[in-house]
Amino acid sequence: MTAIKSAVRRAALFLLILPLLAICAKGEETEMSTVPVTLQKSYKKASENNPLYTQRFGADPGVMEYNGRLYVYMTDDLLEYDGKGNVKENSYQQIRTINCISSDDLVNWTDHGKIYVAGPRGAATWAAHSWAPCAAHKTIDGKEKFFLYFCNGGDGIGVLCADSPVGPWRDERGSLLITRAVPNCADVTWLFDPAVMVDEDGTGYLAFGGGIPEGKQSAPGTGRIVKLADDMIHIDGEPVRLDVPWLFEDSGINRIGDKYYYTYCSNFMTKGNDMKITDGAIQYMIADDPLGPYTYMGELFPNEGHFFGMYGNNHHSLACLNGEWYLFYHNRPVEKAMGITGNYRSPQANRIFFGEDGLPKQVKGTMKGLDQLKPVDPFHTVSASTMSHQAGITVYGADGRSWITGEAGSWIRISGVDFGTEAAALAITAMAPTDCTVYAVLDDPDGSVVSQVRISIPDDGQPAAFSAPIRAEGVHDLYLITDGPMKLFSWIVKK
Repeated sequence: MTAIKSAVRRAALFLLILPLLAICAKGEETEMSTVPVTLQKSYKKASENNPLYTQRFGADPGVMEYNGRLYVYMTDDLLEYDGKGNVKENSYQQIRTINCISSDDLVNWTDHGKIYVAGPRGAATWAAHSWAPCAAHKTIDGKEKFFLYFCNGGDGIGVLCADSPVGPWRDERGSLLITRAVPNCADVTWLFDPAVMVDEDGTGYLAFGGGIPEGKQSAPGTGRIVKLADDMIHIDGEPVRLDVPWLFEDSGINRIGDKYYYTYCSNFMTKGNDMKITDGAIQYMIADDPLGPYTYMGELFPNEGHFFGMYGNNHHSLACLNGEWYLFYHNRPVEKAMGITGNYRSPQANRIFFGEDGLPKQVKGTMKGLDQLKPVDPFHTVSASTMSHQAGITVYGADGRSWITGEAGSWIRISGVDFGTEAAALAITAMAPTDCTVYAVLDDPDGSVVSQVRISIPDDGQPAAFSAPIRAEGVHDLYLITDGPMKLFSWIVKK
């Protein structure tokens, strides 16, 4: 009888633990542990979408819309050091590359790597610098073609061509597009800061110039705009002088509705003017023709120091996506977070709203930045260089082929990922010098791990795909965290 009772008790106990064993076997509903590594610190707050990226600097944003995405091209501010290893003031003399990022949701940005423009490694080997880029696209002979304009320091403007918005870029012209030998350009103090627009009829226009001749603070007369030839790498006619009040630099040219907007940065000697123009602010003028004449309308965006406490030059672009307009500019929050000073800048963006009169309201700069336009689809391959936030990450690559590297505690965040109800596995393409793990966490990097993807040393030295089950439903911010050194190329969620 005792043996029978013991057997019954064992059977009852087995029936009690059987469901638990089944749950563990399925890997579901059991809470996984937190990430077993100290996370590196981000230069960007979790609740803020400005700056757009923090893995390196990027100034003078020039923005192009193409196929439902905004592409942002930027001066690649490079940290400069003195002989003692201390960061010194940015001289801009080492800048020969351009940075490019893009997004279709305006919160997660894909870093396409550097564009090698000037110097021995650049597409334009004859150029010494690559400042203040802008870009445009146009259908020529039935084929879409892309154009990247840049300034060779303050003494001329060049242009590169490509068959995609991320390159590879080539120098089809072989020389500067705008020089002081071009009519009406010899007296332009700073022959730089291009802005390009392709009108609805396919005609291109290039605005440029800046600087203040002695005694001409209120009317420098150094702004220019010129019609481009059909091939976009030559000019058609002579540049037209623009009468721009209190001009400093940073031309912009856009069509909004049936009007043309010329935007620019005012100089820092505006005190006492009767137009209410303030120092280093983005101003706007309107015309019925892209070549002008333009009428001054008002101030669009005060100097960024008005909002963020760090004053400096103010360089902008206006861009439209899905019928809404946005202002892109630069600020220095990453420099501040790093504890350095030297005018190393990062890109930011805020929404432009229009009044009942059809004119833009003055833009307010915020660190909150833009709202996410749509969730990320994880069931299609996502580049590892797509992120809203990061810490300890470096991006490598060029011509649109990019990947990231990290060390123990490095992480990326992809905001607003829609896992739906059928997410089964997380697959990562990566390679590492030693075995390590990528941990997936939702919403809070200190939260529970929902997937652990083990990365093994490759046999052939090439990236490989690794996967593991994932527990995720609905829309969440996704953190991918590594516990060791690795290269990460892409990821995808499988059903």
